[in-house]
Amino acid sequence: MGEMYTKHAKKYADAIENNAYNALYERPSTLALTGDVNNKQVLDLGCGPGAYAEHFAQAGACVTAVDLAEEMVAITKERIGDNVTCYVQDLEKGLPREQDDTFDLVVCPLMLHYLNDLVPLFKEVHRVLKPGGMFVFSTHHPIVDFEDDAFNNYFDVELLTEEWDTVGEPVEVSFYRRSFTNLFDSLMDGGFVLDKFSEGKPNPAMKVTSPETFERLSRRPNFIFIRAKAN
Repeated sequence: MGEMYTKHAKKYADAIENNAYNALYERPSTLALTGDVNNKQVLDLGCGPGAYAEHFAQAGACVTAVDLAEEMVAITKERIGDNVTCYVQDLEKGLPREQDDTFDLVVCPLMLHYLNDLVPLFKEVHRVLKPGGMFVFSTHHPIVDFEDDAFNNYFDVELLTEEWDTVGEPVEVSFYRRSFTNLFDSLMDGGFVLDKFSEGKPNPAMKVTSPETFERLSRRPNFIFIRAKAN
């Protein structure tokens, strides 16, 4: 786990509240796939500083949120209080605290690219979802992170390391790039069928706050957004 979500947790939480890529592109594009959550059981995987958990709780859902970073769980608890169940969990070890057939919706925003093998987690998500439940997630667009040179193979799951300036200073972040083939095969192996695929759209408010980013995201997507149904 990188320093972005531990050492710089508070800065990260502040940065993504209203920024272009998270607040005005990723979040509205993901929420467009979640639908009405009133009186629904919702599980937020990789909850970060709790923006999604807060949204779902305010919309009438019963929310459980988990994150690998203790710092993020603390921020989420401080933000939402008793309106959410929130705890630390390494998702590579599954969801041992959650019972079968519990949730109507599982949401996983911008977290899957930190996992090498998606199938074990997808199987766990399938297990904790009610029959017919929905799994909504966002992740990096495979093409955006692919460099066509002698050292890269699009069809491999590759570990990349970059410097991101999300928190106002360069922070090294490592993540996995995978092909669409790997992603959709992993979904199928996890017991899901694709319900909706989207490459997202920037919120029109970005025209004012970040016009160059709005123009770029309007012609070149950065993330992908998927809704899958549990078989």
